[in-house]
Amino acid sequence: MIPHPNLVAGVLEVLERTFGQRLYADRVVDQVLRANKRWGARDRAFVAEHSYELVRWWGLLWHIHGAEPVVKRKQLKELFDTYWTWRTEGMNVPANLDVALAQSYAPWFAERAAAELGSDWPALATALNRPAHVVLRANTLKTTRDAVLERLTAEGVAAELSDVAPDALVLAKRPRLQHLESFKDGWYEVHDGGSQRIAAYLDPQPGDRIIDGCSGAGGKALHAAALAGNRAEIRCMDIEAYKLGEAEKRALRAGVKGLRTELIRSPRDVQRHAGWANKMLLDVPCSGTGVIRRDVDTKWKLQPEHLERTRETQYGILRDYSEALQSGGTLVYATCSILRSENEDQVRRFIDEKNGAYTLREEVRISPEHPHSDGYYVAVLHKH
Repeated sequence: MIPHPNLVAGVLEVLERTFGQRLYADRVVDQVLRANKRWGARDRAFVAEHSYELVRWWGLLWHIHGAEPVVKRKQLKELFDTYWTWRTEGMNVPANLDVALAQSYAPWFAERAAAELGSDWPALATALNRPAHVVLRANTLKTTRDAVLERLTAEGVAAELSDVAPDALVLAKRPRLQHLESFKDGWYEVHDGGSQRIAAYLDPQPGDRIIDGCSGAGGKALHAAALAGNRAEIRCMDIEAYKLGEAEKRALRAGVKGLRTELIRSPRDVQRHAGWANKMLLDVPCSGTGVIRRDVDTKWKLQPEHLERTRETQYGILRDYSEALQSGGTLVYATCSILRSENEDQVRRFIDEKNGAYTLREEVRISPEHPHSDGYYVAVLHKH
């Protein structure tokens, strides 16, 4: 099948704006789809799928094409033709390529990942190139996972239970869930399978007072509320007001009680809660290298200097926000990064600099090798 020129043009526009204007691919895809309202569902799916695949394999494709990357329409059309042949007919690619080229990563990042991860890096590099699934978390405050499966099936959505987490389901396709009554009724949240495992490390219980210090839109806080049977007090805190607004909407839809949001303008906004929280979640900003399958342009947009700034931000949050946790409390530090420098190294630095005030109880890596999970790191710390 030869793709329609208009659809190919849509893909090329995504590439031009993603690489030429340094915009995020998911936002560009959304904008291109919105601008072409006459496209049907299959057309839209074609443009989205092949845009992401070209971004994902950008480095390897230019190598196969035999040219240096150029963000010009004519050369991008030639690259698309190479990609289409590679995808539909297969092309001979030397088997002895290094990981950076074979799995299409920026050379500096592949070198850093190999240095930090050793023999684990090739398998992770491969796993992060597999397209992401849509994974749901059944909202146990309102229903059960089996009931969600039954209702989705009745609504014409193909789904199945997943072994990645106790309340997880995976969808066969990417439907527009917001239009479904089951979604409006708060029966589930879109929540990656590996991420669904993080809140459990807080061991949320009735009566707990929990600070989610990097809450974002509140996905893990909602899960913590469900795990505590809706009988915990939770403070969702973040530096982005619009994300907290989304957390409030989601909490209302999910039937979550006891959740409040607070905007962080400085670390003092968190520290003033000192003595209040017996549990704290710090899912800190990170490189996003564990979620490359969802944010494919991280492969090319992440730069060494950004990684260094991110590490300092992470440590500042861990050092400053932890002051709000009461003695005897539990601190969960988490990232969606695969790099040791953002994970194990940060936790050990923190423990060393706190001079015995914290003990590491447990740490775990949640691997993106599971098809329904991105890559995460979790450390559980006890404050003396």
